[in-house]
Amino acid sequence: MGRAALGWSTADLAREADVGANTINRFEAGQDARISSVDKIRDALERAGLEFIPENGGGAGVRMRERKA
Repeated sequence: MGRAALGWSTADLAREADVGANTINRFEAGQDARISSVDKIRDALERAGLEFIPENGGGAGVRMRERKA
């Protein structure tokens, strides 16, 4: 969902996270990924403006961070 919210392709996220495109594909398919790779993916998405929302009864998710005026 985060990648889609940014309009990024798999290659875009892989480039921004400095991981391989196969790593992104495996992670999105629910397969195992190294913690270091997951951290890089999350960092790239957060740098791009996404905010991760913790489980709060409605499920975990992401949203675009509010921009300060």
